[in-house]
Amino acid sequence: MNRSLLLSFLALSLPFLLAACDAGLVGDDSAPGVLCEGDYYVDYIFPGDDLSVVEKCAVITGALIIEGVPLANLDRLSKLTSVESYLSINGNPGLTNIDGLSNLTTVGDYLDITDNPALTHIDGLSSLSTVGGDMDIGQNAVLTNVDGLSSLTSVEGYLYIDSNEALTNVDGLSSLTSVGGSLPIDGPFYLIIDFNNALTNVDGLSSLTSVGGNLAISFNDALTNVDGLGSLTTVGGSLEIWGNALTHVDGLSSLTTVGDLHINQNPALTNVDGLSSLTTVGGSLEISNDALTNVDGLSSLTTVGGDLYIAYNDSLCQDSVDAVVTACTIGGQIVTEGNNGTCP
Repeated sequence: MNRSLLLSFLALSLPFLLAACDAGLVGDDSAPGVLCEGDYYVDYIFPGDDLSVVEKCAVITGALIIEGVPLANLDRLSKLTSVESYLSINGNPGLTNIDGLSNLTTVGDYLDITDNPALTHIDGLSSLSTVGGDMDIGQNAVLTNVDGLSSLTSVEGYLYIDSNEALTNVDGLSSLTSVGGSLPIDGPFYLIIDFNNALTNVDGLSSLTSVGGNLAISFNDALTNVDGLGSLTTVGGSLEIWGNALTHVDGLSSLTTVGDLHINQNPALTNVDGLSSLTTVGGSLEISNDALTNVDGLSSLTTVGGDLYIAYNDSLCQDSVDAVVTACTIGGQIVTEGNNGTCP
């Protein structure tokens, strides 16, 4: 085609191209998002084709699953404001950020961000305020923080933060006030923070006042305190503190009522003075930690609804245990053997 013919072709085509752009047919990012009904999948087979559909969505009435795709980001999802069912971002080996989700405000059911080995942060969730069901952030090997959750105020189901090897803090949860706020009859909801080997504190939970079901903080090798739980007054289910580097539990000083209380295998824990406000354990009480010297922190405890097991604490004075048993009404069995510490 010679130069004059090419110029003539462009002159004739340009108005049609501009009109197509105005109609949103040719990659117009300024076009408003639309309502997308049903479930949508973005996977490793045809990720580009899948995204060309989903990138138009503002609201997805079903689920959005992004799994195994060779993408570094989700920038093409910038119009998305709501996923009414569940959002799963799982097993994406090259994904480094999710900044493209910066306009997402609600997930109606389940949010799953797991097994993304290159994901360093989740700042793209900075507008997310509510998760209507469960939330799982796990097995993201280089994720160092959850600062992108700073607008999140409630998780109606469970919140599970597990096996993020580089996670040093949960400061991004500073606006979170409740987990599992309404306990359903089909089982408890819970907050679990476990196997995060670099986690040194839970200060980001400072606004948390209640957990409707179980709260477990377990096997976080660098966690030396739970001071971030200073506002927590009630745990509807079981409070499990296992296998951490804790030297004390002073962060539980506001806790008055708990379902079950299990504090076990924390090798550096020397006292439970932080439980001085605890009056009622509705279920069982278990305490077994090798360095524990006394349980004087249970001086306000009046009721244990189930079994009491304070046993096999190598450094614990038995007189301290006997004082707790004498002061309490205990609904189940009492086991207090194997406490071999010297009494003052």
